[in-house]
Amino acid sequence: MEIMGCCKIFAAVSYVWNRFNVGILYVCLGEYMAKTKNTTVFFCQNCGHESSKWLGQCPGCRQWNTFVEEKAVTGSQGKSAKSHMGEKNIPAALSEISLEEEDRMGTGMQELDRVLGGGLIRGSLTLVGGDPGIGKSTLLLQVCRNLSADGRQVLYVSGEESLKQIKIRANRIGEFNGNLKLLCETGLETIEETIRHTKPDVVVIDSIQTMYHEAISSAPGSVSQVREATGVFLQLAKGLNIAVFIVGHVTKEGTVAGPRVLEHMVDTVLYFEGDRHASYRILRGVKNRFGSTNEIGVFEMAACGLREVFNPSEFMLSGKPKEASGSVVVCSVEGTRPMLIEIQALVCHSSFGIPRRQTTGADFNRVNLLIAVLEKRLGLSLGNCDAYVNIAGGLKIQEPATDLGIAMAIVSSFKNKVIDSKMIAVGEVGLSGEVRGVSMIQARVQEAKKLGFSTCVIPSVCTESVKEIAGIRVIGVDNVGDAIDLL
Repeated sequence: MEIMGCCKIFAAVSYVWNRFNVGILYVCLGEYMAKTKNTTVFFCQNCGHESSKWLGQCPGCRQWNTFVEEKAVTGSQGKSAKSHMGEKNIPAALSEISLEEEDRMGTGMQELDRVLGGGLIRGSLTLVGGDPGIGKSTLLLQVCRNLSADGRQVLYVSGEESLKQIKIRANRIGEFNGNLKLLCETGLETIEETIRHTKPDVVVIDSIQTMYHEAISSAPGSVSQVREATGVFLQLAKGLNIAVFIVGHVTKEGTVAGPRVLEHMVDTVLYFEGDRHASYRILRGVKNRFGSTNEIGVFEMAACGLREVFNPSEFMLSGKPKEASGSVVVCSVEGTRPMLIEIQALVCHSSFGIPRRQTTGADFNRVNLLIAVLEKRLGLSLGNCDAYVNIAGGLKIQEPATDLGIAMAIVSSFKNKVIDSKMIAVGEVGLSGEVRGVSMIQARVQEAKKLGFSTCVIPSVCTESVKEIAGIRVIGVDNVGDAIDLL
């Protein structure tokens, strides 16, 4: 009896002990699965805001229907957030930091150096966006050719084209030396290992939407992949002190595809604009931590690649019609560069009850405002006329200094009166018909004088600033009516 009692006690203890071990095993497995399983999250395509459920309106950027569902890996696989600086960082006094001249590298293209603020900075991350076929890859390949010719090591990483396709484009551009290396790869880990092994001076990534990280289960080009890839290249640029160019695709709205945080992470954002069926190209800097923003560089697409246009005013005015009504030249300032452009207007009687308004390159709402000012302040009957306004050359101008030129072009076409071909007009027009002052008036008048213009119509408040400029007639006007009397 005692033996049977001991056996029962032993069996009970064994049962409890086994159940206890199984419970511990289940707890451990549950914690492990919780750490490694793929969770579903929602990202905002505009700003990158993360949410555990779908939302109609993003609480970060207040945009509607921008959330997309993606698989995010949590736990031990988030290893890319660690620092790659290579050494321990310590605080440094601002007075001890020196800026050396060799920190900037000349790209061999003056127009690109102007937009970058004087050259390429080591350790910088530059984003280049533009429409398909606009010439982003051609521009960067020419930059790689110039940098490699100066003895710098350049690595060109392509995720969209093969080596033979890049070679075909390179043959059109010119001779290349052995300092330029090509790599066709989309795996982010392989590219990172190659960069750390070769340690080039400049890296070009074409494009960021094709990069793929194996630890993230979402497809290439998604919010998670783009953000992860940009973070890796940012750490490489800062840690290894190399300059990195990344090419970004654009959406139908003209912005870089992917999360908005992509533009916040990089140091410089460049947009390559223009009609791909035309010969001109505009490189515009919309963000630059090392120089002024809104600088532009003008290029012309030729058979051998992109050719720099050092005098864009003369280029934009080529082919200007003579003795034609509705045409006037204005001076717009892009960054620090004054540029003369032609504004064309066509006003004709409308056959429909609602007149048509159409603009190309100019702000549509701004043109409607100026037409309303002309009707109210000058008594012009434009309510039954169609009005078309065009910025010659395909530029997109948003500067208010072109208001006076647009108003004069509309009245010139309406009254069929020709504006003097040697006259330019600069000024902002208010709702009362007054002509307000504009910035950098001296540079505008000097640019008009350099290209042979004899008369410059400017606001009266700005005449004192240009009285020392000789060789050009300056006429100050107080309101739009005074300018129209000059026709």
